[in-house]
Amino acid sequence: MTDRPDFSSTSLPRHLARGAVGFGALAGSFALVPVAGPVSLLLLPVGVLALRGCPMCWAVGLAQTVSRGRLKRSCTPDGRCRLSVGGPG
Repeated sequence: MTDRPDFSSTSLPRHLARGAVGFGALAGSFALVPVAGPVSLLLLPVGVLALRGCPMCWAVGLAQTVSRGRLKRSCTPDGRCRLSVGGPG
């Protein structure tokens, strides 16, 4: 296990669902202001929570979720690291 942040989800459909809820809530919070007024801004925390803090974190998590188990990183004691292709799933 590494000490690097892990933004990935357990499955790709789950990660995409989180993105749909997050981006939908963020867009809806602003798009619904003319209809629902400032109350629609209550969707902002829902969107931020679904995206785990920021849209970029979600995008990094998407890349991590897709590459999980396929890409292997190995580092030597002298600080050199290599990225290699692992087996499927």
